[in-house]
Amino acid sequence: MNEFLSQSSRFPLPRNSIDNHSPRESQTPQAYREVEHRLDTHLETIQEQEKALAHIRDKLALLPELPGCYLMKNREGTIIYVGKAKILKNRVRSYFTGSHEGKTQRLVIDIRDFEYIVTSSNMEALILECNLIKLHQPRYNVLLKDDKTFPYIKITNEKHPKLEVTRRVLKDKARYFGPYPNAYAAQQTKKLLDRMYPLRKCGVMPKEVCLYYHMGQCLAPCVKDIGKEEYDGIRDEIARFLGGSHEEIKKELRRKMEEAAEDLYFERAKELRDQILNIEAVMEKQKINATDKKDRDVFGYSVDKGWMCVQILYIRQGKMIERHASSFPFYGEAYADFLSYVTQYYSDNPALPQEILLPANEEGVAVAAEGETRSQQAASRADIMAANEAADADGDDGDDELQGEQDQESNLQQETRYHEASAELPRVAESGASYMEASNEAKDGIAGEGAENASESGASGLGDLNGAAALQQWLNVKALVPKRGSKRKMVEMASENARVSLEEKFRLIERNEERTSGAADRLGNALGFDSLHRVEAFDNSNIQGTNPVSAMVVFLDGKPAKQEYRKYKVRTVKGADDYATMREVIRRRYERVLKENLPLPDLVLVDGGKGQISVAIDVLENELGLSVPVAGLVKDSKHRTAQLMSGDPPEVVPLARDSEEFYLLQRIQDEVHRFAISFHREQRAKSMVTSKLDSIPGIGEKRRQTLLKHFGSLKKIREASVEDFRPLSIGDKLARQILDALKDEA
Repeated sequence: MNEFLSQSSRFPLPRNSIDNHSPRESQTPQAYREVEHRLDTHLETIQEQEKALAHIRDKLALLPELPGCYLMKNREGTIIYVGKAKILKNRVRSYFTGSHEGKTQRLVIDIRDFEYIVTSSNMEALILECNLIKLHQPRYNVLLKDDKTFPYIKITNEKHPKLEVTRRVLKDKARYFGPYPNAYAAQQTKKLLDRMYPLRKCGVMPKEVCLYYHMGQCLAPCVKDIGKEEYDGIRDEIARFLGGSHEEIKKELRRKMEEAAEDLYFERAKELRDQILNIEAVMEKQKINATDKKDRDVFGYSVDKGWMCVQILYIRQGKMIERHASSFPFYGEAYADFLSYVTQYYSDNPALPQEILLPANEEGVAVAAEGETRSQQAASRADIMAANEAADADGDDGDDELQGEQDQESNLQQETRYHEASAELPRVAESGASYMEASNEAKDGIAGEGAENASESGASGLGDLNGAAALQQWLNVKALVPKRGSKRKMVEMASENARVSLEEKFRLIERNEERTSGAADRLGNALGFDSLHRVEAFDNSNIQGTNPVSAMVVFLDGKPAKQEYRKYKVRTVKGADDYATMREVIRRRYERVLKENLPLPDLVLVDGGKGQISVAIDVLENELGLSVPVAGLVKDSKHRTAQLMSGDPPEVVPLARDSEEFYLLQRIQDEVHRFAISFHREQRAKSMVTSKLDSIPGIGEKRRQTLLKHFGSLKKIREASVEDFRPLSIGDKLARQILDALKDEA
């Protein structure tokens, strides 16, 4: 329980500074008040935690030894984590006892309360967890964020069907193919199908034939009667093509191409050749082959440094056609969060394969072997192990006919269990109306209760075989955890790809650090500084002196800190005077820094050379009494960063043009220039729409809009009479002023 209060180290107690130093000796009154405020905040946090911990202790004692889902809440009552467990009492208590890894400890620190929902089986808990994660989007859960749903290719159920790419699978009797790992893959496949099969392309039926008809890519149902039989034939051809039978289609196209070439129809032969090449480009990027021609989704995952990567290999007709990768931070048990990801994936993608291959829970094997009893391993665990043995024994030996009969028998048994399943709602221990919809969805998604007696690996909720059992019963699709053979190699390939993706991610992070904080350190060394943590850069913008503005950007350790960017409207300078503008903006910025006790930069960068540097130094040192280094970014004739100047008098700092330090300076100068230009365009756009009405006393924004809405334009206002203004509650005197002002303008 004491672990729960371990966050005190995050709030260092400042008592020593209060006891050993009086405000008069070493601290300003403001600094003393800040220390006092930090102490009060820390004590309030400790008291709040102790109160929450006492409440949690009472609730932990009442937890049932039943399966279900638990919902962790923070101090605001927001749900920050949703989990599942075979035994709620053991799982929830594990968060508040013993020690945890860094990310799990962060979760525990934020917990102030919890609720739970009791379910009748592990499988029901799996579905309910998925629905609650979608409903509440908890901060610490694995969330499927890559896309709300994956794309599909759809043949619409219309009199004259067409092909579409959609992310919504509806019960509209249309035919769906997918899911595809990304929109680009789906669009490329649809583009190929549009060239090969003459379904209509238009959204609304036109009155005459279009170009697609003349290109041979449309049957022109707008002017011709197309029979249902012809459309059925095209549907079947597309289904065969997307089902993996494109080799036969290629042979047919090749035969037609040769015939067209023999008949000297070379343009037609070229079109057929291009179709063959497109098929090869889109459909034949194969990596592995299997002999049984089954559709499979192969999952693998890897974890490192608090991150998880999940790889999905899409096997269609025994050939791997594509893969999909997702990387995200995780805070709970690795395998439990992995199963949570898989559950969310299939809840959003109802187009299921024939078989799902999952990796084993390597970390939970030893714990499961010690903690499980024979009575806990009956039912679904035995079924899955038998299925795994059958799958591994079958391997690539070609016993597909026998295996198919076993699958059919298994599916019939599952259908029988589905129709006999209990429709009892989950028993809610502490719930509100917000859970009712999710609970109902969970009830509707139950496909059986064979996972009811599944065992729990340690405290992680569902083990590998139990997780596969729950998925199999929910989806009514075979879910395997292969132990050997070619299927095990597929899973290992997916896991290895996940490991490589994570390594690549961390290498990219290291390279980014090299480009940012490393470059900032080396730039500081080149300028003679010990460190270069904070850089503030300034740039001015105007067009021949109109709408003059300035902007400041802040870079911390080589990275932009956009929340600290500032914009300045120039107040005292008339015309295009860059030096005076820089003087005003530097003065305004650092007067505020002194007044509000804001952090001073390690370096001030100005856009310009010796003149701008001298102006900035003069303001900082002579007017404000600050000693802050100033440097200037000099541009070449093409308005690109050319040199860095620093010192008093300013001198060129030698930097290699291909160094990371120089690239950092380029990014800073480009960013401040972009920010200043954007602000200048905003101001210029506002000034261009300023109406003549704005200069008339008594006409504000609201009345100006009322006039323009009533009359329609300035021209009609100018042509109006005094009486025409009375319905707008404008008196005769003001009406005459408006008319006189507009006539003077004309």
